[in-house]
Amino acid sequence: MNSHTPSWARTALWWSVYPLGACGAPIRKLDEPGIHHRLGRLESWLEYILELGCNGLALGPIWASTTHGYDVTDHLRIDPRLGDDSDFDSLVAACHSRGIRVLVDGVFNHVSRDHDDVVAVLRDGLDSPSARLFRLDENDPQGLSRFEGHDSLVELDHSHEEVADYVVQVMNHWLERGADGWRLDAAYRVPLDFWAKVLSRVRASHPDFLSVAEVLHGDYPAMVDHGGFGSITQYELWKAIWSSLKDRNPHELQWTLTRHGGTRGHGIPWTFVSNHDVTRIATQVGSEAAAVATEIIMTLPGMPAIYYGDELGFTGLKEEGWSGDDEIRPVLTDHPGGWDEAGEYTLNSTKRAIHVRRTHPWIVDGEMEVTGCTQDQISWRVWSTTGDWLEVHVTMDEHPRLYMTSSGVPR
Repeated sequence: MNSHTPSWARTALWWSVYPLGACGAPIRKLDEPGIHHRLGRLESWLEYILELGCNGLALGPIWASTTHGYDVTDHLRIDPRLGDDSDFDSLVAACHSRGIRVLVDGVFNHVSRDHDDVVAVLRDGLDSPSARLFRLDENDPQGLSRFEGHDSLVELDHSHEEVADYVVQVMNHWLERGADGWRLDAAYRVPLDFWAKVLSRVRASHPDFLSVAEVLHGDYPAMVDHGGFGSITQYELWKAIWSSLKDRNPHELQWTLTRHGGTRGHGIPWTFVSNHDVTRIATQVGSEAAAVATEIIMTLPGMPAIYYGDELGFTGLKEEGWSGDDEIRPVLTDHPGGWDEAGEYTLNSTKRAIHVRRTHPWIVDGEMEVTGCTQDQISWRVWSTTGDWLEVHVTMDEHPRLYMTSSGVPR
């Protein structure tokens, strides 16, 4: 674990949620004017999070935005579709009273085209003071760089000190209101030198905060060290898990686990099998293999996150278009409960997998090696410096299964 990872993160297990969807906020249709206090709906799920075995709530974007939350118009205001500062304060207090950490989602690579500073540039031209905040693109009709081709998202220019000052201000503001850490959206689009400078400044005021960088691929250890992150999203592992289970080909997972073992000492990788941007694991591989996928991340070094509903067997296909994310970002009921038999089965399976991790907490940064790989089986061993060990065997046939033995109780 590097010096940028707080000690409490060693035992963090996250329940990750997309608040706009989970709380039933309209994404593309406008609310009636005013504040709509929906964020509090998540408070009724906090005991459920604990019963599941998790102790962290990772929130998707909750800032004022135009549509889906990643098109922010004001980083210092709660989205009125979710509520206001009082709703945020109440949720954080309810979490902390139960020992649940809170991670918030920072969208600092780009803003909405409806952001006041973008509107000023479009009105006053590229010579206006606000234009210094944004990347310019001579091939764009309006001269502003668009994030990955999205007309509605304008990229900030991270070479300017004003942008760094603003990001530090925003991060400190919500940490002071009780957030325990930040997920850094699209961190791969932002220069690592910028993150190193900004996170160092934030850490000076909040030395115990967690930063999780969203990175898709590349040299994870080098990125963590250069950028000063505490964690980084392990997309390579996510891909290898579902792809290997779906194709019944453990060799892809074998290669990725070798790379994954090399992240030891470079933060704690954020491990997952679904999130708000990808097809649900149960849709990718079926419910039986999805349970095995969850078991896999619980037996590997890293900081596991369960995407809300995966533990109940939720399905959802990621598609293109305006409504392409709707299936993977569903509404939650007002209160937990009332699952069907399949949901109960998946829930109990997930609880057992999390229990394995809870009873072997040293896995978080254990050493590991792949000990065997055949046409339909893969095995690995994880161990600690104090003599604890875990041996895992996964069969990837028509009915995939994970078997485990350890220095504790065989399973």
